[in-house]
Amino acid sequence: MAILSNLTVDQGSTFSVTVDITDADGNILNLTGYTVAGQIRKNYDSSTFTAFTGSVSNAAMGKITLALTSTQTNALVAGRYVYDIEITSSGSAITRVLEGQLEVTPGVTR
Repeated sequence: MAILSNLTVDQGSTFSVTVDITDADGNILNLTGYTVAGQIRKNYDSSTFTAFTGSVSNAAMGKITLALTSTQTNALVAGRYVYDIEITSSGSAITRVLEGQLEVTPGVTR
């Protein structure tokens, strides 16, 4: 079951966050051989999305990093979105590990 976590992103800024992934018992999940993918959508039915750059940043410690460029965040209209993050094992098993709302706060400097 995915962890619910709401994120805030500043429009026009570079965004990066590192997340610890654990198993159902709270133990660090070794992410060797895993890949990471995630998307932001205005709502669950939206056909358009912005993709996170997701990577395993420390496999042995169960750490993943999610990132958006300043160009990506600048293209997002200020407001509330939904997102989720999935990891895929080397055996192609997909697990949703994180989900929630993402708030884009408006920027002034352009």
